[in-house]
Amino acid sequence: MSVRTLPLLFLNLGGEMLYILDQRLRAQNIPTDKARKVLNDIISTMFNRKFMEELFKPQEMYSKKALRTVYDRLAHASIMRLNQASMDKLYDLMTMAFKYQVLLCPRPKDMLLVTFNHLDAIKDFIQDSPAILNQVDETFRLLTEVYGSLPAGEFQVIRQTLLIFFQDLHIRVSIFLKDKVQNSNGRFVLPVSGPVPWGTDVPGLIRTFNNKGQEVRTAQFKHGGDYVAASREGSFELYGDRVLKLGTNMYSVNRPVETHMAGASKNLASRAEENVAPNPLAKEELNLLARLMGGMEIKKASGPEPGFRLNLFTTDEEEEQAALTRPEEFSYEVINIQATQDQQRNQELTRIMGEFAITDQPQGSASKGDDLLAMMDEL
Repeated sequence: MSVRTLPLLFLNLGGEMLYILDQRLRAQNIPTDKARKVLNDIISTMFNRKFMEELFKPQEMYSKKALRTVYDRLAHASIMRLNQASMDKLYDLMTMAFKYQVLLCPRPKDMLLVTFNHLDAIKDFIQDSPAILNQVDETFRLLTEVYGSLPAGEFQVIRQTLLIFFQDLHIRVSIFLKDKVQNSNGRFVLPVSGPVPWGTDVPGLIRTFNNKGQEVRTAQFKHGGDYVAASREGSFELYGDRVLKLGTNMYSVNRPVETHMAGASKNLASRAEENVAPNPLAKEELNLLARLMGGMEIKKASGPEPGFRLNLFTTDEEEEQAALTRPEEFSYEVINIQATQDQQRNQELTRIMGEFAITDQPQGSASKGDDLLAMMDEL
C-alpha cells in the first residue's frame, strides 16, 4: 500500500464530481449565477490551502465509508442540496469513472496526466475567479513537487493501491455500456488496439541477442491486436497538451446517465463486511478524517439567497424509486462525528462538524460516547 495514493484519489474523484454536477445543473436549467456559485464554492473548499496540506501528508488510504463522508460534506459546501438517492448515484458515477481511468492508464505514471486533465477542466469552470484559479495552480505545483520525481515502481504501487480500493465496485453505467467499454456484469473491457505506452515498442517482434549483447536474429509473431506507436508523451507542465484523453469531461455533451447494480451477491457481502466488521484502526481513521476535514473552510451562504435541491435523476419519481429499491447495503450512511460531551477535549471536532452541518438531516444524540471509536458504534 502506498502512502501517496490519497491525494490522487481525492482530486480525481473530485474532478468527476464536478463534471457530473455541472452537467446536472445545466440539465435542470439552474440559473447561471446560482450554478456558478455552487461550482465556485465547492472548488474553493476542495482546494483550500490548509486542506491540501493535510491531504498531501503521507498517510494510509481511508475506507470507502470515510471517503464518502468527505464528498458528502464537499457536495453540500454551497447552496445546493442532494438527497440520499442522488448522492448515492453521484458517488457511484464518480468511482466508476475513475476506476475506468485507472484501469486504462497506459503507464502507472500516466495517472498524473489523468489528474492534470481533471485540474485543467476544473480551471475552465472558474475562469472568472482568479483567487480560486490560484488555489488550483498551487495544488498543481504541489502535485509536481510531490510526484514529479517518483520512480516508476512507486507509481505502480499507487496504481495497485487504487485498484484494490476499487476492486469490488462493478456498477453498470449507461455511458460505458453504450460505448461498449463495459460488460453487462459491470466489468470494464480492456482495449486491444490504439497507441502503446510512451517509450515502449509495438508488440509483434522478438529480438535475440548473443552473450556480447549483439542482436543476432529477429522473429515476428501475431499479437491479435491493432496497436500503434505513441505519437508523443503528454505534457507534465502547468500548461500543455496532455495527449492522454482519460480524465477529460465525458459529460461535456448532454447525455442521460443511469447506473445499475451488478454482481450483487459478492458486493453485498463485501459491503456488509465493511459496515459490520469492527475495524481496529477505526479510531485512528476517524481522527485523521476529522483533522483532514478541519482544513476545509465551508463558506456560509451570505444574505437571504435561497438554496435549491439538485436531482441526479431525470425525474423526481425516478429518484424516489431509486431510494426505495436500492439495497441498504449499497448506501453509504454519512458518518456523524459527534464531539460535544467533553468540550475541552473535542472543541476542534465540534467546530469542524458544526461547519459541515447539512440542513434538513436528522442529528444523532450528543449524549453518547466521548471518543471517536464510541461514536463509530452509533452508526
